[in-house]
Amino acid sequence: MGGTKRHILSFCLFCLCYGLILGPFVNYMHNKPYAEKLGVLPTIATLKFLSADQKLLIGSSLVMRVITYFGGLAEMAKNKIEIPPDFPVMSRTIHAAVKLDPYNNDAYYFAQSFLVWDVGQIDIANSLLIEGMRYRTWDWYLPYFVGFNYAYFKHDFKSAAYYYQKAAELSGQELHINLAGRFMQESGQIDHAISYLTLMAKDASNPVAKKTFETRLTAFKQVSLIEKARDRFTLKYNRLPESVDELVRTGLLDKTPSDPYGGTFFLLPDGKVGTSSKFAFKNPKGNRPDSGATP
Repeated sequence: MGGTKRHILSFCLFCLCYGLILGPFVNYMHNKPYAEKLGVLPTIATLKFLSADQKLLIGSSLVMRVITYFGGLAEMAKNKIEIPPDFPVMSRTIHAAVKLDPYNNDAYYFAQSFLVWDVGQIDIANSLLIEGMRYRTWDWYLPYFVGFNYAYFKHDFKSAAYYYQKAAELSGQELHINLAGRFMQESGQIDHAISYLTLMAKDASNPVAKKTFETRLTAFKQVSLIEKARDRFTLKYNRLPESVDELVRTGLLDKTPSDPYGGTFFLLPDGKVGTSSKFAFKNPKGNRPDSGATP
């Protein structure tokens, strides 16, 4: 009997602490002015303890307050009122939110926006997105964002290919499959790219998608021929070849490989194989449809 009374007393004390501490905190988060800094955030352990069975609610509240805070500053900026955003606290608040609710999509999407483009914290954004992939296992946007960040900002094409491939596996979209294959080639994984696109072409049910994969696959096979001839040339002459034509003149290539996209293959000073088409067909105006990051 005495044990029961102690349990009831402990529960009452917990409820009292919950109301006295968490209630005002949530109310404050909902009603503070836009221009005010986000302020001091309780530790993750404290938030988890105080949130009890309301973790989803508190997590959503934190995300919404960061978005509203940032939006309020943007509105003030339109009126020539410049108040620097408190990016470090914004980042900590978003991280706290996903610890409470790791499935909150707004947290990841907004983090990709302000951490990457406004703050330039690519590694922090990627670590958050990669952590989110453990929970939002169906969401192809998260690996797509990570792949883009690696390719565009860090020029780490091997990592970009890995995450674009994950996005492709989740979405099945032709764009993601092509991006994965392209960045495998960019990172020197030409054999991996060929194997990957061979599988994609084989399994593609849409005839247009199948043709797209087969065209890129043909181009990459031509690149592989040039790379193998380049390596044989380097081994024989102890230097890199100056051009694809030199590989043909020395008999290491039977003929100049043809780019199915209509471009011309060439060798960069470091020996890497490039093409004037950038592995894309010309549009009707004669311009390339991509500027480097998109296939």
